[in-house]
Amino acid sequence: IMATAKGLGGGFPIGACLMTEEVGAAMTAGSHGSTFGGNPLAMAVGNAVLDVVLEDGFLDHVANMGLRLKQRLAALKDEHGEIIEEVRGQGLMLGLKCKLPNQKLLEALRARKMLSVQAGDNVVRLLPPLIIGETEIELAAATLDDACVALKRDALTHA
Repeated sequence: IMATAKGLGGGFPIGACLMTEEVGAAMTAGSHGSTFGGNPLAMAVGNAVLDVVLEDGFLDHVANMGLRLKQRLAALKDEHGEIIEEVRGQGLMLGLKCKLPNQKLLEALRARKMLSVQAGDNVVRLLPPLIIGETEIELAAATLDDACVALKRDALTHA
């Protein structure tokens, strides 16, 4: 049995429970409920998302953009090692483990109109949409760079 949700709806609330035929035979009508189960709009959205994801080249684009973003983040780590300790993750689900409290980097990003959230172990989570392009990756990298430069400058003035 596999429960899945968020990615199926491209931001729209949806959920699905996938199982083998053998497991499914044990489920009788009415024995399984779901908050979004049977919602015609959610199903239409899920079908539309699958149409996009299954288009020729879509997943190759996702893989290429994930690699590009990770390379840009690795370069930022090299340049701002006193702020970014490690680049974590795979594909477009990435995180920056911080040497300083991650809230400081999040605040610096927010001041530059880039939104992110914290994740466990002092990480700033980066989770762009699968349709991200090189232009947006370069903008995000430039914004992260600017935030790190400002944090280093602030550290010098408060030292």
